[in-house]
Amino acid sequence: MSKTPWMQNINGRKKFDLSFPRQVAVSFIVVAGISSYPLFVYASAEVTKACIAGAVISLANVFAGYAAIEYSINKSYTVFLKAVLGGAGVRMLAMLGVILVLIKFFRLNAVALVVSLMVFYSIFLILEVMFIQKKMTKKAEG
Repeated sequence: MSKTPWMQNINGRKKFDLSFPRQVAVSFIVVAGISSYPLFVYASAEVTKACIAGAVISLANVFAGYAAIEYSINKSYTVFLKAVLGGAGVRMLAMLGVILVLIKFFRLNAVALVVSLMVFYSIFLILEVMFIQKKMTKKAEG
């Protein structure tokens, strides 16, 4: 059994690196905490719902990216690139579809939804790129 700090094999089962979900959770809590007061005091219920929906969509997107990274990190570079970069394209299309449904059928505030999504998406994208860099560095070293 080979043990590495980022994925240990315990009883034949892989243990995932939970540092990334922790970073996402902390970032989400900090940004949600900072933005909750102005949202609940000054924004309408419609804007608040749209902002929450944007945050949830972004969370789903980043955890799908995390799953793709964990799935493909120990595979060939071709599989890794297909899973991570191809998966990013699929995730973008899925987010676009969800955004269109939320705006068209659920009548959520489009500006609040998109701004919230982009704020969280930008933060999570930075964390995701840093996570990939960390994983690739450890893979190259080990």
